[in-house]
Amino acid sequence: MRQLSHSSGSITQKITVFCVMVACVIGLSYLSVYFGEMIPIATIFVSTVAVFFALLLTKPLIGLFTLLIYSFILPFSREIGVNIQWGIGQEGLLLLTWLAVIFCRNRNNWSVLNSDLVWLVVGWFGLSLLQVANPNGANMMGWLHEIRTTALLLLLVIPLTLLLFTRREHLDIFLKIGITLSILAMLIGIKQLYIGLFPGEARFLSANSGTHLIFGQLRVFSFYTDAGQFGASQAHFALICFILALGPFSIRKRILLVLSGVALFYGMMISGTRGAFFVLSGTLVGLVLTRNFRALALGIICLIGLVLFLKFTTFGQGNYHIRRLRTAVNPTTDASYQVRLNSQMMLRDYLSNKPFGAGLGTIGVNGKIYNPGSYLASIEPDSYWVKVWAMYGIIGLSLWFCLMMYVLGKCCGIVWNIRDPVLRIKLIALISGSLGIFIASYGNEVINRIPSSVVVLMSLAIIYLAPKWDINPNEFAAKQINESD
Repeated sequence: MRQLSHSSGSITQKITVFCVMVACVIGLSYLSVYFGEMIPIATIFVSTVAVFFALLLTKPLIGLFTLLIYSFILPFSREIGVNIQWGIGQEGLLLLTWLAVIFCRNRNNWSVLNSDLVWLVVGWFGLSLLQVANPNGANMMGWLHEIRTTALLLLLVIPLTLLLFTRREHLDIFLKIGITLSILAMLIGIKQLYIGLFPGEARFLSANSGTHLIFGQLRVFSFYTDAGQFGASQAHFALICFILALGPFSIRKRILLVLSGVALFYGMMISGTRGAFFVLSGTLVGLVLTRNFRALALGIICLIGLVLFLKFTTFGQGNYHIRRLRTAVNPTTDASYQVRLNSQMMLRDYLSNKPFGAGLGTIGVNGKIYNPGSYLASIEPDSYWVKVWAMYGIIGLSLWFCLMMYVLGKCCGIVWNIRDPVLRIKLIALISGSLGIFIASYGNEVINRIPSSVVVLMSLAIIYLAPKWDINPNEFAAKQINESD
C-alpha cells in the first residue's frame, strides 16, 4: 500500500513539473509575440548563465579557464554583428567565478592570498581608485572604463589564480589552451592573408584601414583586437614554445614544440607589428634561468645575428613583412617613430606640473570617447608605459615600474630555485614571455589588452604557487623510471 502511495505521488510530481514547463513555454511564446525576439534570447542567456554557475559550484576552476579562452576569442564577436559590449562578459565570468569560490569557501586555502603579490595589487587598485578625485577633470565614465584594465583585472585574476590553481596539472592545461588557441589564431591569420576576410573582419578593416592596410598590404589581425595585439601574442607563445623545446621532454614533443614556435613566429611576421619583435627579448632571461650556458651562448648569437641581418642587409627587402620588421631595428629612419618621440615631448611639457597625471581615461581610446576635445585625447600614447605616465603622472609611473620590476625579479628568483627540471622549464617559459610582453609594452599597448593581459597575470600568479609543486631531482628521476615501467 505504501509503495502504491509513493508511486502515485511520484506520478503526480512528474505531471506537475510537466504542466509547469508547458505553461512556461506558452507564456514565453506569448511574450515573444508582444516583445519580439529579445524574450527567447534573454531566456536562453539566463538559462545558460544558471547552468554555467551550477557547474562552477562543482568546480570553480572551470570559470578561470573559460575566462582564458574568452580572452582569446572575444574579438571574434565582431562576426555576430550585434552591437553589444562583449567585454563586459569578462567581468561577468570573473564575478560568477568569485561567487562560486565564496560559496565553496571551505574548499579553498585562503592563506595563499596573504602574499606580497596580492598586497601590491591591492595597493595599485587603491591608487587607481584615488584617481577618481584627480583635479584635472577626467570624465567619470572614462575613469570607470579605464580602471577595468589598469587595476580591476589585476585584482580579480591574480587572487583567483592563487586560490584555484592547486595542482601542477593545472599549469599544463593553461599552456595547452594558450598554445592551441595561438596556433588557431595563426591559421585564421593565414586565411585572412591568402584566402580573404570574413564579413566581420571586412567591416573591421574598413573602419581601421589607416592602421591595418599599409601601402596596400594587409596587417593581419586574426580574431584579436588589432594587428599589434595579434603580433605580440604570437611572439609571446612562439617564445614559450621555443623555451619549452629545451626541456627534458621526448624528441617527438620537442620537435612539435619547435614547429609550433616557427609557425607562431610566422604569425608574428604577417601581423606587420614591429614592436612584437621585442617580445623575443625575454629569451635572454629565459636562457640564463635554464643554467644551460651553451644554449645561452647560442641564443645570444642567434639574436645578434637576427638583428645584424635586419639592420645591415637588404636581403628579403622585396618581402613586405621582412621590410616592415626591418624598421624595428632602424627606428631613426621610421617616420612613425619620430611621431612617437614628438608625442612624448608634448606630454613631457603638459605633465611637468602634474605629478599624479591627468587621470584615468584621459588618453587613448577612452580619452577620445569620454573626454573629446581635451588635449590628451588628441595625442596617441602608442605605448602602455607612456599611457601610465599620462594617466598616473611620474609618481604613478615610477610606482608601477617598480611594482613590475619587483614582481618579475621575484618570479625569476622563484624559478631559479625550482629543482624539478620539467616544472622549471615551464616556469621559465612563463616568465620569459611575461618579461617580453612587459618590454614590448614600451612600444605598444600590449600588457593591458586581451589575451596578453590575462595570460601574463595568470603566469605571474602560477610562478608564485610553483614552490608548492616542486620535487627534488632524485624524486623526479624515480618518477621518470616509474612512468617508463
